[in-house]
Amino acid sequence: MHVGKPITLRGKSLGSGRFPAICTPLVGHTREQILSEVELVKAKQPDLLEWRVDFFADIGNLAKVLALAAEIRLASGEIPLLFTRRSAREGGESIAVSEEYVVAMLCAVCEAGSVDLVDFEMNSDPAHIAQLRAAAQAHGVALVLSNHNFQLTPPQEVLRQRFAQAQQLGADVAKIAVMPQRLEDVLNVLSATLESSQSLSIPVVSMAMGPEGAITRLFGGVFGSAMSFAVGASSSAPGQIPIEDLSAVLRILSKSMGKR
Repeated sequence: MHVGKPITLRGKSLGSGRFPAICTPLVGHTREQILSEVELVKAKQPDLLEWRVDFFADIGNLAKVLALAAEIRLASGEIPLLFTRRSAREGGESIAVSEEYVVAMLCAVCEAGSVDLVDFEMNSDPAHIAQLRAAAQAHGVALVLSNHNFQLTPPQEVLRQRFAQAQQLGADVAKIAVMPQRLEDVLNVLSATLESSQSLSIPVVSMAMGPEGAITRLFGGVFGSAMSFAVGASSSAPGQIPIEDLSAVLRILSKSMGKR
């Protein structure tokens, strides 16, 4: 039982109906490390892999990025791939490439057909968002527009506005991650997620990071969050839970709440 909208890829719900879908990050620095991660993680049966390309040492070489994206696609089998460059201002690795290069890279991976979703930050230049949205739509790739705050949790109204902003900007999925300072912040995240999942036409994804935020990763789906991130090999954000633990909790929740 859930109230949110599932993420749909090529007419099928991500995770074959599991809600929320489980995504595991790939954060290796080299080709060999990343492909090794794929082999380790895919055996744990996530619903989605996320390649955090800002960890990749050769991110500035577009040919190597495209070649490795194709290799990840082949190695991962049927598991869909989310392609993400997280900026340093929103918690990502510091990389010596321009924002124009990043947009061109994201558009190129869409055109190459090696990924199913791309993540881009909604606070980016509106022209860059429009450029990427057009490329994603042209090649059947879902666009995730995201916002991350590693310092605090904004008020509920601000969280709802950010979810709505992602939809207004043309996102297929809206994602918000924040840092709670107290348990009341966690409640605000869950409340904003519930309301937005019901009022918006696109799926929403939310999480509160750190120890206090673990509740949102485990139970966010009950409040409408369509995806939760879990550790397969290495984490990409504070508070991520091992995929084995998250899968077990979701099975228990599905069994218990399905009886309603």
